[in-house]
Amino acid sequence: MYKDLLRDAKEMQQTLLDLRRTLHQIPEVGLELPETTKVIKAELERLGIPYEILKGSSSITASIGEGEHCILLRADVDGLPIEEKSGVPFAATNGCMHACGHDMHAASLLGAAALLKAREKQLGGRAVLLFQTGEETYNGAFRALSDGLLEDSGAEAAFSLRVMPQLPLNYILYGDNPMASVYGFKITVIGKGGYGTAPEACVDPINTGVHIYLALQELIARECPPSKEAVLTVGEFSAGNASNILPDTAVLQGTLRTFDEKTKQQLIRRIGEVVKGVAAVYRTEAVVEELADVPVLSCNRKMSEEIVRDVRQMNREFNVWEKFHVMSSEDFAYIARRVPSAYFAVGAAAENCDRGFGRHNPRVVFNEDALPTAAAVYACAAQGWLARRSRAVESFSIYRKDGGICVTGR
Repeated sequence: MYKDLLRDAKEMQQTLLDLRRTLHQIPEVGLELPETTKVIKAELERLGIPYEILKGSSSITASIGEGEHCILLRADVDGLPIEEKSGVPFAATNGCMHACGHDMHAASLLGAAALLKAREKQLGGRAVLLFQTGEETYNGAFRALSDGLLEDSGAEAAFSLRVMPQLPLNYILYGDNPMASVYGFKITVIGKGGYGTAPEACVDPINTGVHIYLALQELIARECPPSKEAVLTVGEFSAGNASNILPDTAVLQGTLRTFDEKTKQQLIRRIGEVVKGVAAVYRTEAVVEELADVPVLSCNRKMSEEIVRDVRQMNREFNVWEKFHVMSSEDFAYIARRVPSAYFAVGAAAENCDRGFGRHNPRVVFNEDALPTAAAVYACAAQGWLARRSRAVESFSIYRKDGGICVTGR
C-alpha cells in the first residue's frame, strides 16, 4: 500500500531539489515570510491545491481530500539570523540561513502534497497541510492555534518531522517525548555608566552580568539532579560599545530546557532569586523577562507505533528506532497538547564526515537525498491514519430499530 509513495517521491527528486534550493536562498525570520510564502503558494497553485493564509502571520494551510476525518501535517518554514558559511553554491547571502533544515521540511511537505493530491480520491478523509512560520521564535504554532487552526480545519491528529544532519540516511527516529520544554529569558542589568578610568564612581553592570552568568551555571551543577535532564544556556551577553566606557546596562539572554515540569518550575524560581541576589551584591538592579515558555513535546504512543508500522511497510530497509529524545525544543508541542500527535526525525547526514556539523551551525550541510524520504514519510503518515479511520467507519452500520439507534458491525 505504501511502497509506491517512496517510489513516486524519488521520481520527483529534481522538483524537490529545486524547491529546497530556491527556499534555501531566501531565508526569512519570524512570523512574516513574504518571499518564502510566495514560493510555497506558487507550488500549491501548480498542484491545484486550495490554500489559505492564516491571520496574524504568513503561515499557510492547504487542504487535500474530503471526508469527516482530518489529520494535520505540519512543516516549519522560517530561518535563523545566522550568516551562512556552508560553502554550498546555493548558499543564502542575506545574512540569514536555513541552519535548522526548515527549507528541507517545506520542500518535503510540498512533495507530500503532490503525493497525496495524486491519491486524493482514495484518501478516505482530509489532510490539512500547515506551512508554519515563527517556529524559531517559539510563537508560530501558538499563533496558528490562537487563530483557530484546529477548529477551522477539524484536525483530529497531527504529524510533523525534522531532518537531522547528524543522523545517517535511511534512519528514522521516534519517541514518546522527543524534545524538551524551553523557557526563554532575558535579564537586563541596570547600573551606572561612566568613564572606565574611574570605575569607583560607576556601578558596573558588566561585572554583575558576569557573576550572574556563573551563578546560573551553578544552578545546574549544584541544584539539579543529573537524572532530571536539564540544560541552561546563556547565548547572548551584550553590553557597551567602547573599550574605555562602562555602560549603563548589560543584557543576557538564554534558555532553560527540561523534561520535568517540577524541575522546570523550581529552576525558573531559582533563576529569579539568583539574579535578584547577585544584582544586589554588586549594587545594581536586574529585571528578568520571560521570552518563551514552550512545553515538552509529548507524542501519542499508539499513533507513533501505527505510523512506524506503515513506514516499515514502505521500505523494509529503513532503520526505524525508538531513540528520539533530545534537549532541543519544538513549538509543535503546543499542537501536540491539543490533539494526538507524532513527531519523527529523518536522517540527513552529509556523505562527507568533515561536513558533519549540527543544526544552528553556520556551516551545517543537509543531505538532499533525504528529501524523497521525508516527503514519503509525511504522505505515509497521513494516508495510513486516514485509512484506519475510514476502515473503522466502514466496519459499522447504523440503523433504527423500534425507535432507537442500533450499531452493528459489518
